[in-house]
Amino acid sequence: MKTFESVEEQEKALAILSMALPPDIAQEFREYTSAKALWEALIEVYEGNEDMRESRQDILRQRFNTFNYVPGVTLETQLQRFTTLNTEITVAGIFYTKSEVNKKLLNALPKSWDMKEN
Repeated sequence: MKTFESVEEQEKALAILSMALPPDIAQEFREYTSAKALWEALIEVYEGNEDMRESRQDILRQRFNTFNYVPGVTLETQLQRFTTLNTEITVAGIFYTKSEVNKKLLNALPKSWDMKEN
């Protein structure tokens, strides 16, 4: 038998999780009535199963390996793209050494940059 405090804690946890979700996402998960069920559903949808995680990691590794300079892009935009990719890689549980990351970024930069005043 659940105690009153336990039921109250469960309701509070569900409310906190629900309020933390943007309205459009919360709408998709409104049928879940326990924090545990909601949490598991969120993990399944946004992290996927083991095969999906491995596939996502493979795609991120490929994006890292093929990361290159895009002509006409500013240095700031180039660095932003690289930082975003590096963050996605880290969140996915893929770790490169600082040396590998630095080498990839430096090799992706063009040999020279035109300095133009805006």
